[in-house]
Amino acid sequence: MEITDPKAIRALTHPLRLDLLQILGTDGPATAAQCGRLLGVSQASCSFHLRQLAKYGFAEDAGPGRDRRERQWRLTYTRLSLRIGTAGEAAVRQQIERLVVEREMQAILDYSQRPAGADPEWQHKAGIVTAVAVLSPDDAASIKEKWIALLAPFVARTGTERPALQSGQRHVRYFMAATPVPEPDPADKRGRRD
Repeated sequence: MEITDPKAIRALTHPLRLDLLQILGTDGPATAAQCGRLLGVSQASCSFHLRQLAKYGFAEDAGPGRDRRERQWRLTYTRLSLRIGTAGEAAVRQQIERLVVEREMQAILDYSQRPAGADPEWQHKAGIVTAVAVLSPDDAASIKEKWIALLAPFVARTGTERPALQSGQRHVRYFMAATPVPEPDPADKRGRRD
């Protein structure tokens, strides 16, 4: 699903809403109480934000929970892309990008602080990769497309229903950012001896 409505996009600018989308995307349908316990926040807060996600089409009612008293929520679409177009929406784009980067950076920092010996089966298999490459804008777009295509079969395993993880499988976060290095001042290049 592609979202272009600025009001719907703006609805994602709350960190708790992104956390809720992640829970619904990885764990399948969940109640506000279940989300609250997982996130360490109140059920009322989760309920409010789940209703806001539903209002803008990101989540929907999935029927009663196991105890038949609470409503479950599920993702409306498993794949979501945002298109932020006009210059007037630049502030919304910046806010969303900052929020996503901050969430991902916190997850990376949390992972880097894991205790020694934690998850030995994942040692040297998950982690951080960094590089500086010489690319044109078209090269960067090509790498991004290949990155998405590489992950697509694995992302497809996470559906709107609770996925059945096989032995040894876990949900794994991936985050890619291509950020061009600032160009040096031409005056600096003239003064440099090669």
